[in-house]
Amino acid sequence: MCIRELPLSERPRERMLSEGAASLTNTELLAILLTTGTKDKSSLHLAEELLSMKNHGGILFLSECAPEELECVKGIGQAKACQVLAGIELGRRIATEPREKRLRVSSPESLVALFMEEMRYYKKEVFNVLLLNTKGEIIGTDRISVGDLSSTVIHPREVFLSAIKRSAAAVAFVHNHPSGDPKPSNDDIITTKKLIAAGNIIGIAVWDHIVIGDGKYVSFREERLI
Repeated sequence: MCIRELPLSERPRERMLSEGAASLTNTELLAILLTTGTKDKSSLHLAEELLSMKNHGGILFLSECAPEELECVKGIGQAKACQVLAGIELGRRIATEPREKRLRVSSPESLVALFMEEMRYYKKEVFNVLLLNTKGEIIGTDRISVGDLSSTVIHPREVFLSAIKRSAAAVAFVHNHPSGDPKPSNDDIITTKKLIAAGNIIGIAVWDHIVIGDGKYVSFREERLI
């Protein structure tokens, strides 16, 4: 049976898009690397044949074989063999690549140090969201909005969208006051409370909200506003 004749829920690419790559079998992942089959075999059938080579050496065999060995399977030409081995090599390199050291948020001052010298000079309000993992390390930063001289509009759905996608354990907010006075406005306080409530519902804590002024700052955490 050709892959296009399978129900959408059983096709490798569609399953990857809907369920994630981790849910696919080795055969399905290999079929995606092959991209197409032949007149007589689907890419799934070709993948099964490759994984059964060398006395059922399976996926480990693919990590050490040469293109010519893959070409022994009818339907696998030079191009497909190179595609497969390129995917294997990328996986190997990712596995051996050292992770970049992440910055850890340990205090409001550590956040201020990252943003003060840039944000103190902004002429408009800018609202940034920092995504934190369970260790308090920064795994991402999103600029949610840019407002006018005295305000910016923040929606919880925008604030937490990336946090949910990246499986963040917590978030921290940093925004500036172009006036240079970092004292939180009533809108700042109300918005922060709404964001905390939204975070509580979805299980993502708000660690702090920093307001940047001209060389000065206010931490909601330090002021016990959180």
